[in-house]
Amino acid sequence: MSARLFKRQIDVTERQQALQGGEGGNETGRADKWRLLRALTEAKSHYGLNDRAIALLDALASFAAERELDGAKPIIVFPSNRELSLRARGMSPATIRRHVAALVEAGLIFRRDSANGKRYCRRGDHGAVEEAFGFDLSPLALKADEIFDLAEQAREVEKLQRSLRTEITLHQRDIAKIVEIALEEGRVGDWLDFSAQLATIRSKAARKADTELLRQTRTELNLLRSKVENTYLKALSEEEMSANDSQIERHNQNSNTDKIIESNGNEIEKSEAPQRKAMVSLARLQKICPQILDYAREGVRGWSDLIKTADLVRSMLGVSPDAWRKARAAMGEEAAAVVIAVMLERAEEIKSPGGYLRNLTAKAEAGAFSILPMLQALERKVK
Repeated sequence: MSARLFKRQIDVTERQQALQGGEGGNETGRADKWRLLRALTEAKSHYGLNDRAIALLDALASFAAERELDGAKPIIVFPSNRELSLRARGMSPATIRRHVAALVEAGLIFRRDSANGKRYCRRGDHGAVEEAFGFDLSPLALKADEIFDLAEQAREVEKLQRSLRTEITLHQRDIAKIVEIALEEGRVGDWLDFSAQLATIRSKAARKADTELLRQTRTELNLLRSKVENTYLKALSEEEMSANDSQIERHNQNSNTDKIIESNGNEIEKSEAPQRKAMVSLARLQKICPQILDYAREGVRGWSDLIKTADLVRSMLGVSPDAWRKARAAMGEEAAAVVIAVMLERAEEIKSPGGYLRNLTAKAEAGAFSILPMLQALERKVK
């Protein structure tokens, strides 16, 4: 017995008296035990519990006769050591004692010991339990609202971290691909240094990284990606860049991802969307996708020629003007044109060009699209 445990028992008793007297307000003190345990599994880190402790609590709850736990009165379960071990999947007595202590410390159960320390019950003449000694689950039921709230918070954190990890993975992949292409093409730039920076940042994003570290990693990758892309774009020839400085504004693909999500479905004007570049030279594209050159009326001397040709080809493929417009807004004109060139090469494989393009557009709007894997897959096939 400790002062903190004694205070908890007093608080539980007062809350039970209030519930029994109809003074609990919106609090019922009742909860479905399996739904509650599922929520506790999500919120276990708040209580300092591990999976084995939850498994033991699950076993204890299985001895409660009713599916719904009513915390307005003590809920005493009194399994023997053997039965408790069996329901806890063979957990040893020493391990059970350790996890019981953790559950008591977390304020989820109480010990209700008999004089000799045994767990049992006394029944009256009609078989009803008059007195029981064992483990009291009523604190668990009384914490139901708190546990459900914490579980919801844990789900939100998990959702945010999953989103951050997705962004981080996309950044890492695209940075590595750009560096690989630049080295392959012999572009001017500190590519080996960029690769070393990427490796350093990667080492920080451990599997158990918290939200703040994930945010920091995303920011560092964003900055590195901007440097890598700008360096690559500057290394392109005037012909490759179509001599249009307005088209080589710095691209930061995920910097406006939150703005797109926060728009609540409202269409973003093209001028508000992040500028995206194709990140491939025209010379390389023409080798990978030669068929589009057959539809260029005056040849493809720059990106503007490719975009005009792609506009013609998309109509031949059956892509609607609306799908084409949305693709250009989401991907950028150059990247969208490259996609059309790839689709032309794969025309026999793509059954619904319009649906295919809309799917890629949706990925681009979510910041989860890159043309590099498409080109590399096609390039391997060509070779």
